[in-house]
Amino acid sequence: MSRMFELSDRAVDQIAADDPSLAVVLAIPGIEPGLTDFSPGGIDARAELTRGLLAEVETTPAENDADRRAAGVMRHHLQHAAAADEAGDPLRDINILSSPPQQIRMALEFAPANATGELVDQVPSALAGWRTALGEGAARGLPASRRQALRVAEQLAVYGDSWISSFAEERGCSDSTSAAAAAAFRDTAVWLTDVYAQQADPADAVGEERYLRAAAAFNGIELDLDDTFAWGWHEVDRLSRAMRTEVDELYPGLPMTEVRARLDADPAYQIQGIPALVDHLTSLTRTATERVDGELFDIDPRVRECGVEIAAAGSAAAPYYVQPSEDLSRPGTTWYPANGDTVFPRWWLETVWFHEGVPGHHLQLGAIAVHDDVSRFQRVLGTTSGHAEGWALYAENLADELGWFADPGTRIGYLSAQLMRAVRVVVDIGLHTDRRVPAGFRGERRSITPDLALTMLTDLALLPEPFARSEVDRYLGMPGQAISYKVGEPW
Repeated sequence: MSRMFELSDRAVDQIAADDPSLAVVLAIPGIEPGLTDFSPGGIDARAELTRGLLAEVETTPAENDADRRAAGVMRHHLQHAAAADEAGDPLRDINILSSPPQQIRMALEFAPANATGELVDQVPSALAGWRTALGEGAARGLPASRRQALRVAEQLAVYGDSWISSFAEERGCSDSTSAAAAAAFRDTAVWLTDVYAQQADPADAVGEERYLRAAAAFNGIELDLDDTFAWGWHEVDRLSRAMRTEVDELYPGLPMTEVRARLDADPAYQIQGIPALVDHLTSLTRTATERVDGELFDIDPRVRECGVEIAAAGSAAAPYYVQPSEDLSRPGTTWYPANGDTVFPRWWLETVWFHEGVPGHHLQLGAIAVHDDVSRFQRVLGTTSGHAEGWALYAENLADELGWFADPGTRIGYLSAQLMRAVRVVVDIGLHTDRRVPAGFRGERRSITPDLALTMLTDLALLPEPFARSEVDRYLGMPGQAISYKVGEPW
């Protein structure tokens, strides 16, 4: 093993040891299960580790092309982590998708059965450390946005009022342990609403400098925002025209604002109940795997299986995927946030599941998990959003090429998902950098506000309003991530 690959191995262990919540989710061998220290002290320790590892990458010689690539991947991730630390971002880390509360919840879900009680016991201290960090950030003039504070408070209230008690009961935790965790979730929700929100930033936009930094981290490249913004509008126009053509084939002349309601009400496109949903999504995944394995791709038998799970109550609305554990003992898994729904839109779900499972995330990240010619860091921690989400968006197009959206309703669902990703480009950039709607589009020369973003998602991309609201909150809390699907898509 080269010195660079040895450094890569050690870097994974050290990062996992300093971020045990991540280690639990990724099932890193040899790391004691636990929750991450989100306090200022824990943040400082991770920042020091980042700087030290980055210095080692720069001083370790690359002996061949594999070393050069391994160094490049580590350098990208460590440099962007260091830049975020320098800007104080961990002291304002709050969003509805991947900030400490969601990391805590996922660590509990993925904890080994024999460690679950211990991790539930750690919830109060983990949340207390995070509150301290947010308070320090506000005192330093680095507050998170008020919107994110209030939305995450809503999630925490659900965790405390219903989710943690049922989860702890399923895992056999003691009543006192679950009660303490529930109280910590609820108390943190109240603190965010009554205390932190009063210190938080009333503005949602992060501005161009911070946006460019985040976008480079998520997308793996430096972007020209003017060009990207203009291209995004071109794609919105192109896909809107394609959508109108497809809708007219099924519902001639029907206003776009009525299309979703018509499809949702059609029994042919409904899935009734959670068990039927899980069965349908599992069948889609297995059928797609059988269709592509050995014909378009060779799927390693060790990562052929892909699970389907229902996400915890209070999750953000978007489905997601979690890669296999490093030792491959736990398969990659797709997650659907039902959030109380009992009827599900088959016409829209199929393209989403090809994105999350096969030939999307599971095919790509499963292949990486068993790729022996890359470093451990590349396999475990080296994915960028632009690479992963770009592939998964390409996978939807591949599914279309394979004829999987021949049914008119599911083809509208496919175009809806494509159009959503184009809308993300223009609204994410516009929301954070105040670029205006260009001439020729409805609302031209207007600023892109959260209300305009919501309208574009519901009226153009056919998202249901609750999902669209969750999406807007997500974009505002994670600048630069939402564009990575379309920016990373292979052309």
